[in-house]
Amino acid sequence: MASELCKTISVARLEKHKNLFLNYRNLHHFPLELLKDEGLQHLERLYMKRNSLTTLPENLAQKLPNLVELYLHSNNIVVVPEAIGSLVKLQCLDLSDNALKIVCPEIGRLRALRHLRLANNQLQFLPPDLGRSRELQYVYVDNNIHLKGLPSYLYNKVIGCSGCGAPIQVSEAKLLSFSSGQLTVFLPAEVKAIGTENDHVLPLQELAMRCLYHTCHRFLKDLNFLSPISLPRSLLELLHCPLGHCHRCSEPMFTIVYPKLFPLRETPMAGLHQGRTTVSFVAYCCSTQCLQTFDLLS
Repeated sequence: MASELCKTISVARLEKHKNLFLNYRNLHHFPLELLKDEGLQHLERLYMKRNSLTTLPENLAQKLPNLVELYLHSNNIVVVPEAIGSLVKLQCLDLSDNALKIVCPEIGRLRALRHLRLANNQLQFLPPDLGRSRELQYVYVDNNIHLKGLPSYLYNKVIGCSGCGAPIQVSEAKLLSFSSGQLTVFLPAEVKAIGTENDHVLPLQELAMRCLYHTCHRFLKDLNFLSPISLPRSLLELLHCPLGHCHRCSEPMFTIVYPKLFPLRETPMAGLHQGRTTVSFVAYCCSTQCLQTFDLLS
């Protein structure tokens, strides 16, 4: 089986194939043959359905830079590396029927992505920026039973969310959660604090991060001049990759968000989903002003 796999990949490399089918191969690890030397620079579509993969390589984008479609349906993938955000040409990503509990924020920054399939996983939340790209059209998160919140950027996208929204078990709630009335949603692990309408002054650290971010982008156009000596590594990494952008004004957010829930059943989209649902759209705002003025339907 291993020699046959190597032969298949070698032929694809030599003949510069654009499509490679590695379904039903009982693969437990990503094939090293795919990552040798320069990888498969011409490959556009990779099919690896129904294997036993648990993760993806960090250098995936470096070795397969021209991937347009990646199909990983029915594996055992627990973690998707941040490096997937470097697949700048990726338009279709299928991670349904895996063991994902979180989705890295970098997936929300794939600007060419049009189709995202995350059904039948163990997701509890989605990245705040998911759906911010205008290219994203279809998102399927069906049967993630603990997923109760959808970023409001996904409103007006085609969404599959049947089987979501099971009651939250208090003993399992290790993440920050936000409640409005009888609705409760988990918030992304990157969120460290939750603001309310009564918080009229932003925390000093958040103000400093936003000021530094805008200064760097406006005048220096580059964050690489900063080092762990001038800024703690944790804040430096956060500065390069904000936890999200305000759904009202697009201001970057670093340590705190002001969430607002819009029950799906109270939106025009309710008719597209059979039966009563507890899933809500979550607007992540940067301040009390944006929180008070954001309207999902306007």
